[in-house]
Amino acid sequence: MDNIKLGLKENWKQFTLLVVVNAFVGGMVGLERSILPEIAEKEFGLVVKTAILSFIIVFGITKALTNYFAGTLANKYGRKKLLILGWIIGTPIPFILMLAPNWNWIIIANILLGVNQGLAWSSTVVMKIDLVGDKQRGFAMGLNEFAGYLSVAIVAFLTGWIASVHGLRPYPFYIGIILVILGLIFSIFFIKDTKHHVAKESKSSTVPFLKNIFLDTTWKNKNLGSVSQAGLVNNLNDGMVWGVFPLLLASKNFTIEQIGIITAIYPAVWGIGQLFTGKMADKYPKKEMLFWGMLLQAITLLLFVFANSMSQYIILSSILGWGTAMVYPTFLASIAENTNPIDRAKSIGIFRLWRDLGYAIGAILTGLIADAYNINSSIVFIGVLTLISAIIIKARMKTNTSCISKQDIQKKKNYTIIDVRTKEERETGYIVNSIHIPVSELESRIKELPTDKLYVTACGKGGWKVN
Repeated sequence: MDNIKLGLKENWKQFTLLVVVNAFVGGMVGLERSILPEIAEKEFGLVVKTAILSFIIVFGITKALTNYFAGTLANKYGRKKLLILGWIIGTPIPFILMLAPNWNWIIIANILLGVNQGLAWSSTVVMKIDLVGDKQRGFAMGLNEFAGYLSVAIVAFLTGWIASVHGLRPYPFYIGIILVILGLIFSIFFIKDTKHHVAKESKSSTVPFLKNIFLDTTWKNKNLGSVSQAGLVNNLNDGMVWGVFPLLLASKNFTIEQIGIITAIYPAVWGIGQLFTGKMADKYPKKEMLFWGMLLQAITLLLFVFANSMSQYIILSSILGWGTAMVYPTFLASIAENTNPIDRAKSIGIFRLWRDLGYAIGAILTGLIADAYNINSSIVFIGVLTLISAIIIKARMKTNTSCISKQDIQKKKNYTIIDVRTKEERETGYIVNSIHIPVSELESRIKELPTDKLYVTACGKGGWKVN
């Protein structure tokens, strides 16, 4: 245990390998991103939008449920085993997509894809957070999501281009065979489990345990609940973009190659942008990152109904990608920041349950509204929901305190130090004149403190926190 170190720099080799593996995971989603709705119409004769979007519905539900159980199983069996299992389950997917004789087989492929993504992506996310500890979480998640969604974009573009040259099947899905082989090899032979990193961080963490992980992550905890609802709405509008945009563009006589370019730009900006927004989430308040990201998405979606030319769609897709990039790494960093390391995997699993249910809910709502009215009506409806989500973040979420140096604190006057460590930790030594309130009791005893003073919590981790 003594040789285990936390930090991005200290674990850069394993971290880099996990980034590569997550690129393979993201590529599996990219296989379908630009051409599956076209296959539904041209090869299987599906016309009703809810039927066409059924592959997204089953994918979203399956992935969401797998995320939930992955969080629990990660602590019991280890992250690496779940990662390997995810790739084993994903192995048949490209073969089914190539050879499916009817739409039911496509649905089966997307059930497997949901399990593959729930196990493999969740594992890489949690393992990266385990490695970096409580520093640079935003940047770590930015790198993770950058790799995954840039890969989505690249593979979406490649499948669209291959389909325009060689047809919709089977050639575009050959990429998937390469992805599952590489993903499985890397996961088995190069990735190491991170359970010892979790044990090390949990010894020094002052974040209290959640009373009810499911209810607190879902809504009761103001910060976790705000993140969960925003995650659901974010993937709700992403599900719409995934399923409806190719159909919208096809109805406006864009070619399959043009559709591939436009649908690839959104996840490309989303992926590349997270290299910057992940680091921003470590520097700026996460509440503000989430609010402005969701607001930007809402405004962009509402503007989509007025677009006609390819240049307009490219610009709006880029802006939508940036708005999504602002929130995606911030979601995960916020969950990690507000949970104890022991609770983390379960809480992330529950967040990802709600977030990925957004795919299914978005596809159902989009399909029903598009069938009853038109595609533009569904886009406006989803845009309004995204706006409401931004307002909830602004009204409900709290800005967590930030660490500053002891020297900066000493320049201030009229402040009181609160020692938030346990009784046993305080007995090893404490700051003279400090008040002792364990972090587990702080929320319930906060009313005991006068409101006319500055309070600084001392947690023995090398930093002081302004409250």
